Amino acid sequence: MAITELRPSLYRLTVGFWQLYLWRDADGVTLIDAGAPGCAEAIAADLATLGIGRSDVDRIVLTHFHPDHVGSAADIAEWGSVEILANVADAPIIRGDQPGPAPRMRSEAEQALHARITAAGPPVALPCRVDRELRDGDQLDIAGSATAIAVPGHTEGSIGLYLSGPRVLFTGDTIAEQGGEVMLGPFNLDTDRAIAGFRILAELDADTACFGHGQPVVGNAHAVLAAAAVNPTVL
Repeated sequence: MAITELRPSLYRLTVGFWQLYLWRDADGVTLIDAGAPGCAEAIAADLATLGIGRSDVDRIVLTHFHPDHVGSAADIAEWGSVEILANVADAPIIRGDQPGPAPRMRSEAEQALHARITAAGPPVALPCRVDRELRDGDQLDIAGSATAIAVPGHTEGSIGLYLSGPRVLFTGDTIAEQGGEVMLGPFNLDTDRAIAGFRILAELDADTACFGHGQPVVGNAHAVLAAAAVNPTVL
């Protein structure tokens, strides 16, 4: 486990191949995603290095239902008064009420990558309650004001989260970074809609962009995303 301060109040936590983010307000803590299954104790240990206790975590905002993003949410939900938020379309899958649909591969390269990740990937996530079902444009009390942005495509309920004050954008897996290139995240349910979501997120006035996979862009993120969105790289 490793924790990196990206800018004041914003941290990236990594466990092996998986990552999540932490935003720290004066009166509480928000996790954006929850890592893969089995990460809760490692997350708690890293939070402790920042002087953050389990009961200080106010909420988890889940960007979509995939197990590398919701995997430890059920465990963290037991730490105290933790509110779990997710888009209305993915909430039934996160709760375990219905199975999640498989992505639709567009190339042999994407199929091969998916097979490698699946073979070494996280186990199935435990069902987790969802306390608040988000819709496009919903406001959250994070960093003064944050907006949930519906960007269906990677999954039907994929969201971005935009913190307008500090100009921080969390993209989930709609956008990714690999080898210095900002690109469309792979393993989408609907690639065309995912590209449309990429372009919606790229229009936001973000200084910092945090992806579900890959290195964040810290500084001038809007320009970087806008350039990548013109003709996004797709596996």
